[in-house]
Amino acid sequence: MQAPKRRLAGGWLNASAFLLLVATVPVAAAEDKHYGQVGEARLQRFGAEAQDWLLDGRDVAGSFYSPLAAIDDKNVARLGFAWQYRTGTYRGMEATPIVVDGVLYVTGTWGIVYALDGVTGKALWTFDPENDGMAGRMACCDVVNRGVAVWKGKVYVASLDGRLFALDAGTGKKIWAVDTIEDHQQPYSSTGAPRIAGRLVVIGNAGADIGRGGVRGYVSAYDIETGALAWRFHTVPSPTEHAPSPDMKAAAATWDPAMSPKIQRGGTVWNGTAYDPELGLVYFGTGNPAPYQPYDRNPSGKAFDNLYADCIVALDAQTGRLAWYFQTTPADNWDFDATAKLVLADLTIDGRNRKTLMQANKNGYFYVLDRQTGTPISARAFSTINWSSGLDTKFRPIVTKDADYVAGPKPIYPTTFGAHEWMPMSFSPKTGLVYIPVMDMANLLVDLGHNPGAKVPFVDGFFNTLAPALDEDWSSGGQDPILGELPPLSNRNPKTGRSWLRGVLEAWDPVKQKLVWEQVTSSGYLTLDGGVTSTGGNLVFAGREDGAFVVYAADTGKVLKKIETGSSIMAAPAVYAVEGVEYVSVLAGRGGANVSLPTTPVAAAAKYVNDDRILTFRLDGAATVPKPAPIVDEAFRKPRPSTASPDDIAAGEKLFLRSCSRCHAFGPNIVPDLRHLDDGIDDLDTFKSVVLRGALLPKGMGRFDDVLSEKEADEIHAYLVSEALNAYEAQEKRHSH
Repeated sequence: MQAPKRRLAGGWLNASAFLLLVATVPVAAAEDKHYGQVGEARLQRFGAEAQDWLLDGRDVAGSFYSPLAAIDDKNVARLGFAWQYRTGTYRGMEATPIVVDGVLYVTGTWGIVYALDGVTGKALWTFDPENDGMAGRMACCDVVNRGVAVWKGKVYVASLDGRLFALDAGTGKKIWAVDTIEDHQQPYSSTGAPRIAGRLVVIGNAGADIGRGGVRGYVSAYDIETGALAWRFHTVPSPTEHAPSPDMKAAAATWDPAMSPKIQRGGTVWNGTAYDPELGLVYFGTGNPAPYQPYDRNPSGKAFDNLYADCIVALDAQTGRLAWYFQTTPADNWDFDATAKLVLADLTIDGRNRKTLMQANKNGYFYVLDRQTGTPISARAFSTINWSSGLDTKFRPIVTKDADYVAGPKPIYPTTFGAHEWMPMSFSPKTGLVYIPVMDMANLLVDLGHNPGAKVPFVDGFFNTLAPALDEDWSSGGQDPILGELPPLSNRNPKTGRSWLRGVLEAWDPVKQKLVWEQVTSSGYLTLDGGVTSTGGNLVFAGREDGAFVVYAADTGKVLKKIETGSSIMAAPAVYAVEGVEYVSVLAGRGGANVSLPTTPVAAAAKYVNDDRILTFRLDGAATVPKPAPIVDEAFRKPRPSTASPDDIAAGEKLFLRSCSRCHAFGPNIVPDLRHLDDGIDDLDTFKSVVLRGALLPKGMGRFDDVLSEKEADEIHAYLVSEALNAYEAQEKRHSH
């Protein structure tokens, strides 16, 4: 078979990287009431059913820990490849499988569900929710999905466009579906896994990073049998709400009344939720307030905390009423969402048994809260930070002058991707340690409203913040081609001289709040390494962006096994057993928050086609994993002559950076490099049919006629043709030498 080209599969108008929807596989499994039988009684005896992975995070605690120990630190050298399942998609893969009685239920891109035989990887059935193609444009961070819930014979999943489905676990047939989105005029999407909470299924949404002031965040609960809406809790107030609840009245007092009523305020619930059946509480973290800049949210110049954005929230699961909240980053200007996975654990602290909730937050602090009351027990920085010098006696961050990027471009630690992002951490009750995938890195935050030299224009009402990842090249400062003049910036810890640009796997003691061991997984680049799972065999499993699937000793951090897969791994693996044989299964495929940037040189997706797969391992499996086809650089062709003026091209560059570069970049990427002009894309009418009239809407490429005029589309086209010509001429010059 011929190796695929760098753009993955041809041009815009044939089967391309935009072809993200796959056909539904005919149902192969017979309808069977015994499929997906997870319920209260089974969870109560779950300790005796170590072979399964029944919930998101495996157990009620969300620990991402399996007590299985057939694979352990003494025999893991024998771990090998068992099987793979290729989904036929090429974007971010972020879910962890649910495994019930030997069947894997897992989502890929767009909320497509796959039911697979856990021993062979054979597909039992596939369900495609058939999203509205515009949903791809609404998602801030790729067309990803983080998993399903399985309960009493049903599989629950949210599609990217915000519909919640209940499926028959034996056949994949739709039982019911509801639209969870309040206002489709706003850029909502849904990427998180549903959570079962008693008789209800709970789901949130995303969108706080899109459009003019984001969306208004909320979480909804639906009856598991009928799909009827039971309650909805909004996370931020609305200035146009006629009869706000007491919770929203209290929140409104923490927002500037002078703020524009057009701003939706953010605070979305796009990732981790948890449920404690004993306390009857459902927990979730909320995202950033919108917009980022303080002068947009606080035009009066006063300080406002912006509740309930950047909070860990507990609700009464049956009524949706607020039980408690704890705000991790008041008045957040840096995108420090509180949406990382939550882990429930009973810990002995100062001689007392405490029911705790733990989170390694994006802001760089590890929090331990009392999950009954929300009272903070302890918190400490687990990564490099410079935006805060510590916490006060009420656990409120003390903000430093280094955090003020409005005063000028600032390198801010941690990165806006987070010291710890959505990738799951794992808590092992055996070692008492939490294993955290950490990005010990920074972003350079630039406020476009105060940086007139930047090529990306300031647009009133948008976020207007650029946050490029720092690398060693920033240290000299100088003229940046996009941002303009920049000061010299140090990327090294002044105390140690060590680079701060590291991906790290940390073992953290949550009781003593201290680092026990760490393993550096990358250095010098922004990387999105995978989530973590620990086991009773004294093992920690974690994938990496460079394609390595690595096994560590849970107690010491020693690397025990490294398997090269050829695929970037972002998700956390599931560990399960069938008939006494233990398996480890993980999703592979790069995307997510960094979809808009060229893949870093360290990424496997820069070397091999980003072929989405589910990879499974067992003892005495094959010695090597089949790798995707190598990427073959495709030659640039000379575009048709253009009559565009230099002013048109310059205007098109700014428009491209503003409207297109979130997904499309020049160079290796997981979506097409638009300097390749196959299939007549250098023809202006063809280009406008895609960008303005939605010719590729069924394939996931949204139309932009609501934000781009005909003239602006002409200018973007002129810029792309100019860049295509530059690339072609540079290529020919290289060949001539």
